[in-house]
Amino acid sequence: MTGRWTEVADGVHARRYEELDLTVGLVVGAGRCLVVDTRGDVEQGTELAAAVREITPLPWAVVCTHAHFDHAWGTESFLPCEVWAHERCAADLTGDTEAARARWMAHYRGEGKPEIAEAISRTTITAPDHTFTGRVELDLGGRTAVLLHPGRAHTDHDVVVHVPDAGVVFAGDVVEHAEAGFSAFSFSEETDLTAWPDALDAILALEPRVVVPGHGDPVDAAFVRHHRDGLHELISLKAGVGRGETTEVAAVAASRYPSDVTLAALATP
Repeated sequence: MTGRWTEVADGVHARRYEELDLTVGLVVGAGRCLVVDTRGDVEQGTELAAAVREITPLPWAVVCTHAHFDHAWGTESFLPCEVWAHERCAADLTGDTEAARARWMAHYRGEGKPEIAEAISRTTITAPDHTFTGRVELDLGGRTAVLLHPGRAHTDHDVVVHVPDAGVVFAGDVVEHAEAGFSAFSFSEETDLTAWPDALDAILALEPRVVVPGHGDPVDAAFVRHHRDGLHELISLKAGVGRGETTEVAAVAASRYPSDVTLAALATP
């Protein structure tokens, strides 16, 4: 379950895991570092914390790009520290999380991974203690990390992390799955399909050299533009189905995405 570091710019690292193809990040300044997402349980968080110490001994802060378990449930392993997120992420992580815990424990038992289910059962789900709504800058010492809410997309509280001096954006699941562009898990009752392209435009406006997705290898701006256009196509297909101008079968046939991805997008609210 260990990952591998890739230095995408000087002092800016991405770490990719086989489990869920998850990608997390690390931004190192002169005075402290910022950990971008914390993995999915207390043991995974502890592994990541140790991996950060392979890179730097500096004190850390944490930012969670959104509240989904694989990005935010490993936070306890980093405490005490500043934990940043959008205010609606805080609401999710302080609400009733037991149904989500039970769902993911059942998922991993069903996959024959009882050790992950057991780790989730022992995990204390930790809410952020520093929240914002639009934009905040974090001084890491000689380097600034900018936390931005690009608008509703994968969730209503997505956060991206811009490292201006390096031209890097950690996009969380606003950008994900570098091979297919999206997975069926990209779309849920939390997703705002219609607004998502605007969130990608907000990322593109930062003129990134590298975009680190929440799942998969780092990508470039051309990849983001391609899937922004793909979202516009999915929105159009969904509208056509809603108006009765086409069918789900025809929409799936017309989509650039696999059938499970297209059907998941069509099922969004």
